[in-house]
Parts: sequence; C-alpha cells; structure tokens
Amino acid sequence: MPKALLASFAKRISISDLQLLPDEKLSPSRIRIELLSGLTVALALVPEAVAFAFVAGVHPLVGLYAAFIVGLITACIGGRPGMISGATGALAVVMVALVAQHGVEYLFATVVLMGLLQIFAGIMQWGKFIRLVPHPVMLGFVNGLAIVIFLAQMSQFKVPGSVENTGHGMGGGQWLSGGPLLLMLGLVGVTMAIIWLTPRITKVVPAPLAGIGIVAAVVIAFGLDVPRVGDMASIQGGLPSFHIPMVPLNWETFQIILPYSVILAAIGLIESLLTLNLVGEITGKRGGASQECVAQGISNTVTGFFGGMGGCAMIGQSMINVKSGGRTRIAGIAAALFLLIFILFAAPLIELIPLAALVGVMFMVVIGTFAWNSFKILRKVPLTDAFVILLVTVVTVWQDLAVAVVVGVIVSALAYAWNNARRIHAKTHLTPEGARVYAVQGPLFFGSSDGFVEMFDVAGDPGVVVVDFADSRVVDQSALQAIETVASKYEAVGKEIVLRHLSRDCHRLLNKAGHLVVDSDDDPDYGLAVNYSVRTGILGGH
Repeated sequence: MPKALLASFAKRISISDLQLLPDEKLSPSRIRIELLSGLTVALALVPEAVAFAFVAGVHPLVGLYAAFIVGLITACIGGRPGMISGATGALAVVMVALVAQHGVEYLFATVVLMGLLQIFAGIMQWGKFIRLVPHPVMLGFVNGLAIVIFLAQMSQFKVPGSVENTGHGMGGGQWLSGGPLLLMLGLVGVTMAIIWLTPRITKVVPAPLAGIGIVAAVVIAFGLDVPRVGDMASIQGGLPSFHIPMVPLNWETFQIILPYSVILAAIGLIESLLTLNLVGEITGKRGGASQECVAQGISNTVTGFFGGMGGCAMIGQSMINVKSGGRTRIAGIAAALFLLIFILFAAPLIELIPLAALVGVMFMVVIGTFAWNSFKILRKVPLTDAFVILLVTVVTVWQDLAVAVVVGVIVSALAYAWNNARRIHAKTHLTPEGARVYAVQGPLFFGSSDGFVEMFDVAGDPGVVVVDFADSRVVDQSALQAIETVASKYEAVGKEIVLRHLSRDCHRLLNKAGHLVVDSDDDPDYGLAVNYSVRTGILGGH
C-alpha cells in the first residue's frame, strides 16, 4: 500500500474522528450518546441480518457474523465516522444464485476475492470517481432506496416463519389479517409516535431506542401475541472462528467466483460511497472515499475467512445512527460489539423484541431518508434532470442501486454531451486585409465535431481564413480530427487556413500534420485528452 495512502489513514483516524463538532470535546455525555446510538443500531441490525441471510440462502448466523465483522472493521478504519456497515440486501440478491449452484463455501471464497478487489480499488484511489455521480442521480438513489427500505419491511407483516420458508423477503408466505394485522399496525404506529415525540421531551435517550424499548416492554408485560425477532430464527451462537473456504484451489474455482466477486465488489463500493456522501452531507464532512474502499475490502476479506456473507455500508442503519446522534467511530464500534453480545449472551432477550417496533423504526428512517423536496425540485429543474431523478428512483426499486446509478450517470453524461454539442457556433467577420475570421464559440469535442465542420463555407470564403479558438476549447481526438477535416477542405481548393488560440498540445499535433498555427501570447494552457498518431500528415491514422 502506498505510503501516502497509509499517511492519509493515520491522519484521518485520529481524535478528530471522535468529535461531533470542532468546538466540542469528547465528554461523558458524548460517549453516552454514542453508546446508546450504537445499541439502537445493533437492535435494528438483528432482523435485517437474519432476513438478508434468508435471501442469500444461508444460515442466519452467517448474516449476523458478517454484520459484526464488517461493521466493526469499517467503524474502526472506514472513511466516514458515523457510517454503519453490515450484510445488505443488494449483495444478498446476487449471492443467492451462487449459493444455490455451488454452496456456501464458494460464497466465502467469493467474499474473500471481493474484498481483495475492493482493497485494490482503494489503493488505486478509484473511490474519487464517485464525484462523477450527478446530484439528480443522488436524489433518485435516495428516493429509490427509501422505497426499497419500505418494501423490505413488508415481509414482517407475514405469518412468522414465512420469510424463512420461502427463502426470500417478499415472495410467498401468508399475510397477517384481521386482529393480528391491526395489532401489528397499531404497535408500528405507536413506535413511530414515540420516536417523533421523544426529542421534544428529552434527548437523554435516542428516540429510536426509546421507541423500541417502550413498545417491547408493553408487549412483554401484557403478553401480546405479535411476531417477534425470535420467530424469524434463533440468533444464539458462539464466536466466529477462522475458517479457510473449503473449495478447490484451481482455475475452475477462480472462473466460478470471479464474476460474482466483481459484481459484489462493484455493488458494495457504489452503495458504500453513495452512503458516505449522504452521511457527509448530514455531518458536514468530506473525503475518505479511497479509505472507505480499502476498509470495505479489508472487512470483506476478513469476514470471508470467518464464515460471514460479506457486506457494505447500510444507508438505513447509517441514518438511524446519525438521527440518534452518532457522529464518531464509537457508535459504529459499539453497534458491532453489542451485536456480538446479543449473539453470545442476550439472544433469548433480544428474540422477545416485537418486529413491529423495529418496523416502526425503519418506517421513520424511510420518512427521514426520502428527499421530499424533490417533488418541488422536479418542477424547477431542467426536464432532463427531472427525468434522471425519476429514472434512478424506478430502476433502484426495479433492479438494484448499482444498475440505477450506472444508468443515471450514463443518461446524465449523454444529456450533458448533447447540450454542449448544440452550443458550438461561430461569429464571423472580414479583416481589412480581406481574410474571413471564424471566432468559434463553445466546446469542440466528439459531440460537436460534426456541427463544427458544417459551420464553414469553403466555396464562398476568401483565399485566407482564420479560425480563432479563443472562446472555445479543443477537448479530444474527435475535435482534432474535425479541425483536420476543415483544414483539408480549404487546402483542397487552394485556400490558406490559419488556426489561432490553440493550446500547446494542439500546436504540436497540428504542426506535425503540416498546418499553420499562429502562436499568440494569450494562447490557452490546458491539457488535451487524446491519444494520437500522425501518419502522412493526417491526424487520427488516416
């Protein structure tokens, strides 16, 4: 790992990570808030990890171990204090086919390779490319994920055990009806009301924890017959033990696990980096993308050797943590340790918690996550941006967030290229010497190259033509090829063309091609994104 990256880690993982605000010291009050926030997150992690384990077709402890190991490691060395990581549905839906065809041992090997790929992405600092995700894509991602979180809670309104028997969260099973359904909905509503009211009464206890605690106490005290955590599966277990995946170490195994590893690594990093940006907007912190990639990679590599299904950042749990006041690494570490305590010692107690209380917490997360202002924004932003917001939202719900983000970025990039392609034009005038000057306006790149070529009146222009790029910018090889095409047309009819205000690399390329470029004191100085070859005086290999 490069020394610069290690130095960055050492700089980031410091006492500054343990502070809520620059002026606020790490005090007993702050530690209490962080620990209670971690407890709240841990309680919400249990049913999520169990449900995602069912989705992937593995034992619930495989999901719980992943939530503990991934959560602990990323909390310690991740790129953004306050983020929560663990087993996620986005990864589970990819794993299910691998487990069904090859078994859980191949899943562990896949998770190890997935982690190594993520470490490589972090070392190469590819995390910085998350900045290419436009804001409309982020809005669509947030809205879509809020809907996905909401829909994921619907499985809790089924007869206990139906999720486990069907092997996935939303299909099959018998829905609650009549009195049990009304009781479930009533407890969900009470939980949401407590979460809403608690901050207005006291801030001593995080609102989600108060909602879970009060509703659980009522259900246990009155013996209400409602679905509970223990109805999903037992979470009792021991410490995760080191385990080398029992798969043949040969080329055939590599061919099986590589495609899954690449997909899982990409989905995990996209979800983690988008969550990192979202948490950063709330907490007012930036950076840490490459560090987060490495942290996710290390955590998945380790969890693959300890019988976990792997994971990534969890936006729902991250929002619970942030809304509960968690701002430091303490909260994430506490959440992971509390989860381990549940597995080792407190399983019988945790299994008594009603699912309705946890559903109420997640519904409040949905309300807080959804960008409600996007309804106003849709009427004010350009039509293309509004379309991207809706498209990413729909694709996130229909497919998954990785596909949605890629689709959103591609559509946004194409729209940007099209808009800039239409900006190319030129103002013309004649000099006292009789030369015609074309003052090019707008960027010249692959999208506008055809329009650039069509601007010139080769037959009607005088013997000397000046093309001035002072108000333009030559971006890529397609732009250079367009300049070459125009120059060739004028040369073919015996007319002289002079190119002005081009950058130095354009000078070099066009001079090699044999065209006249006039140097100016105010020539621009910018790099040209082009790989080129010059043959017989023509750019682009012609």
